[in-house]
Amino acid sequence: MAVLNLGGVANVTFVDGGDPVACDTGPGNALIDDFMRARVGAPYDNHGDAAADGKADQSFIDGILADPFFELKTPKSLDRNAFAFGNIGLPDYSVADGAATLSALTVQAVGRILPLLPEVPKAWIVAGGGARNRTLMKMLQRRLAPATVETADQAGWSSDALEAQAFAYLAVRTLNDLPITFPKTTGVAAPLTGGVVARP
Repeated sequence: MAVLNLGGVANVTFVDGGDPVACDTGPGNALIDDFMRARVGAPYDNHGDAAADGKADQSFIDGILADPFFELKTPKSLDRNAFAFGNIGLPDYSVADGAATLSALTVQAVGRILPLLPEVPKAWIVAGGGARNRTLMKMLQRRLAPATVETADQAGWSSDALEAQAFAYLAVRTLNDLPITFPKTTGVAAPLTGGVVARP
């Protein structure tokens, strides 16, 4: 299975019983949010309603996906500004078409990770702010079929608390001198613990 976090940058963790494989997949919500803020002053595309009314520009998407990052093997990571709204040369789309294009870019970038994973996941759990975007979820379900795609809440997890729970889990592992980073998640040479713990 795979857990997809749709934050500002999208990232995936693939789990099959062994050490996890993880990496960033490409732009997540950051481009969509920045576009909506610039065009209509909204902090995000609420539920993906703007994107649902638009048409994606595949030629623009193909140009972005030609970046060498998308061919790199895992693990790999991006800064939020690696594909920043101000420097990707976005044409002057309507609000709907711009939101649709950037949403489709996010989903197609996720799709580009499939051949780089140890095997194609049979199930996906989607977390982060993008899990509340109905249009993104529908696009992901189409792109990742026949795998199942559900939100963290649908899987019985708490989308709102998931990141806090993850950091608590990492903290407990660190307190017990267990590794929290692995060669297949961050590229370290060997599994590593979390470093120095500051104690009162």
